Amino acid sequence: MKYRTFGRTGWSVSEIGYGMWGLAGWTGSDESAYESALERSVALGCTFYDTAWGYGAGKSEQVLGRLVAAHPGERLYVATKIPPKNFQWPSRRGSTLDDCFPPEHIREYTEKSLENLGLPAIDLMQFHVWEDAWAADERWQRAAEELTRQGLVRAWGVSVNRWEPWNVFETIRTGRIDAVQVIYNLFDQSPEDDLFPLCREHGIGVIARVPFDEGTLTGTLTKETRWPEGDWRNTYFVPENLAASVDRAEGLRPLIPAGMTMPELALRWILEEPTVSTIIPGMRSVRHVESNLAASDGRRLDPALLKQLRGHRWDRTPTKWSQ
Repeated sequence: MKYRTFGRTGWSVSEIGYGMWGLAGWTGSDESAYESALERSVALGCTFYDTAWGYGAGKSEQVLGRLVAAHPGERLYVATKIPPKNFQWPSRRGSTLDDCFPPEHIREYTEKSLENLGLPAIDLMQFHVWEDAWAADERWQRAAEELTRQGLVRAWGVSVNRWEPWNVFETIRTGRIDAVQVIYNLFDQSPEDDLFPLCREHGIGVIARVPFDEGTLTGTLTKETRWPEGDWRNTYFVPENLAASVDRAEGLRPLIPAGMTMPELALRWILEEPTVSTIIPGMRSVRHVESNLAASDGRRLDPALLKQLRGHRWDRTPTKWSQ
């Protein structure tokens, strides 16, 4: 495992972290399987774990808390998120701070997360949705500052709405946040345009989420793929999105180097970007942990291949189904 500096916090974190959304809200989660996967990740050097109260109303946080308690000798970095008060993902234009993150709500859910995790402090607390229109509102700033001063939160971040990397620029410029979590993958290359330069300028840690485009870049989806009722992916992979996504993935197949899988290529592509502090693929099995973490070996992709992959950029804008 290789490690990178997490922005101005100075933390040394594993460049492949662990996204824990898949432990709640996705069908197919097996407790014994994902607990074994989490244990294996620690053994292989993973040190950054991203969860949220919204992942099973605290269930995922509780799982992470047990993992941290079981490894008192390891420095495992804990990142979680405060849900918006109106429980709408993503936030909408016109949503107010009072709709999503009034000061009392920030404190309430920080305390709930601390209880779920069983920890005295959270390394990185993130706002689970965001509108840059809130940047100058001193109420969220004061609430965050007070929780930091009390030693309950060590750093603050924003989880940027899907396909809106611009929707945090003024917030970064306030100097009040330390990290951004943004969708960045082989298709979603747009954070490189303006967000990443701004992050470098301000020493902001960058968490790359959705490295496999919700499963598209695993290469396992077909136009006939369906999930059980209640699985979140049914609301995202509506027919028009599923068909387009499968076509995009198929277009990548001729470029995959011999002996490499599509998920490995997807991770190695992200690791070429030095602005990224850590990537957080979702993993629910030991096999996935071993294959994903193996991509952190320092090997680089061929420059000619990188140039070809640039042509697979897919610029998208939010829709009703793109939560």
